[in-house]
Amino acid sequence: MEVNLKFLLVDDSVLIRKKLRSILEKCNCKNIFEAENGEIAIELVKQEQPDVVFLDIIMPDKDGIEALKEIKEYNSDIKVVMASSAGTQSHLRKAIELGAYDFIQKPVTLEAVANIIEKIIKE
Repeated sequence: MEVNLKFLLVDDSVLIRKKLRSILEKCNCKNIFEAENGEIAIELVKQEQPDVVFLDIIMPDKDGIEALKEIKEYNSDIKVVMASSAGTQSHLRKAIELGAYDFIQKPVTLEAVANIIEKIIKE
């Protein structure tokens, strides 16, 4: 079944965005946009109105926490999933306080992403 949601992938690593995109495509997700930093992410959120944003925490220009704050102020219905590598626990707590929907640990796995998509669809 096709997943009828719009996704925005935000990460300063092209490789991580590519991996996330291929995982989403395996989950039958078609509407996928990408941004390499928080600045571009905010512009794309306003242009494309994504349902779900996968947001890296540590990025240049505007980090994930800043971007999360702005996305939530713009539209609190957008589900923001924070992506973090080990050692960003304090950031994660802050992200949850600011309204992050969920978080996934890097390296991102098919199973973790599929679980989040399922959870969002069931709501």
